[in-house]
Amino acid sequence: MSYVDEVLAQISAKNAHEPEFIQAVTEVLESLRPVIDRNEDRYRREALLERLTTPERAILFRVPWVDDQGQVHVNNGYRVQFNSAIGPYKGGLRLHPSVNLSIMKFLGFEQVFKNSLTGLPIGGGKGGSDFDPKGKSDREIMAFCQSFMTELYKYIGADTDVPAGDIGVGGREIGYLFGQYKRIRGLYEGVLTGKGLSYGGSLARTQATGYGLLYLTDEMLRCNGKELKGKTVAVSGAGNVATYAIEKAWQLGAKPVTCSDSSGWIYDPDGIDVATLIDVKQVRRARLTEYAKARPNSVYHAGKGVWTVKCDVALPCATQNELQLEDAKALVANGCFAVAEGANMPTTLDATKFLQDSGILFCPGKAANAGGVATSALEMTQNSMRLSWTFEEVDAKLKDIMVNIFHNLDSAAKEYGMEGNYVAGANIAGFLKVADAMLAQGIV
Repeated sequence: MSYVDEVLAQISAKNAHEPEFIQAVTEVLESLRPVIDRNEDRYRREALLERLTTPERAILFRVPWVDDQGQVHVNNGYRVQFNSAIGPYKGGLRLHPSVNLSIMKFLGFEQVFKNSLTGLPIGGGKGGSDFDPKGKSDREIMAFCQSFMTELYKYIGADTDVPAGDIGVGGREIGYLFGQYKRIRGLYEGVLTGKGLSYGGSLARTQATGYGLLYLTDEMLRCNGKELKGKTVAVSGAGNVATYAIEKAWQLGAKPVTCSDSSGWIYDPDGIDVATLIDVKQVRRARLTEYAKARPNSVYHAGKGVWTVKCDVALPCATQNELQLEDAKALVANGCFAVAEGANMPTTLDATKFLQDSGILFCPGKAANAGGVATSALEMTQNSMRLSWTFEEVDAKLKDIMVNIFHNLDSAAKEYGMEGNYVAGANIAGFLKVADAMLAQGIV
């Protein structure tokens, strides 16, 4: 049995109750076979894959908080510090009812490779809670965040572990978390990224994941003899990633026609209006039915269906496993020629394989959505240097990073005889840097 097969069998046996984590590890290790086969004896002797797929630390803690009626609630809090071989742990905090250890481990594992791809000195981690911020008052959000940080602060720091936002954690939540950290530790340091501009945040951070997704997509198309200008784009999601992917798509000459939230989706034949979307989702925190009221030519559909729309480019920007095999078949049938993931692992394994087998240009989230964490690392740099760069400076650095990511994964795929397989290329390019660092640092 090959070393990869041995480790996959061990992972499946030890983590049978963690399907998302098994899925993430399987996807990565399968694509790393050519690299691992070349170095199998050494990697096996030093148990490199076992160490790579086991978090350095996984923390589970209780988060009690009080609602506006005086009722006490208890949620689970998590921080998975997966790998620090190339730098301090870096990865977001997610607040969503679906959060569990499997999802935290899958996200932390993916983050290791994503952060490596940026070329910046940051390791991989992830955290969050099964707390649902929807429908909660500002005071309830603050009560939860303060209780969450009262435990989390023990494990993080500017040179140890630097969390950021993710689903359910935006500027409001980061502010409450930072305030509580500063209050407990008495330190004013860059322990969180995604902060407000008045207290150490970076310009362009809000836009970074969405903008970065389009910079990489544009480069991928150019390198394959295509262009984004004039193309129709289908986008899922309506959070920061989707919103600013839509905005940058417009700026690059494309026409984004869809967006979605947990209840339904919008098709706007005139193209999604960014100002209306921001007003509905960020200002009023309302459902997309309000978008349809404001834009009479648009159509609101309950449930799923974004991927049934005829498009040239698809950008899944909502959540894991949202683009399934039937969706992939619909995209191919409707003439889609490129898919780039704005969310973390939004495409199921069978859908990914179908898209690749169908000749679709497919770029995985660990590369395509790395703009957010890259700009978070730029925020860390600004905090350490006690300075602030302009929007244009940060945006230019972001574009350079995303273009370099594509060329690095493209080169890695070609080197190992898998030209055009950008999933394998991203995994290989991310893996090699981490593996070299782990081997250099001994058995730790």
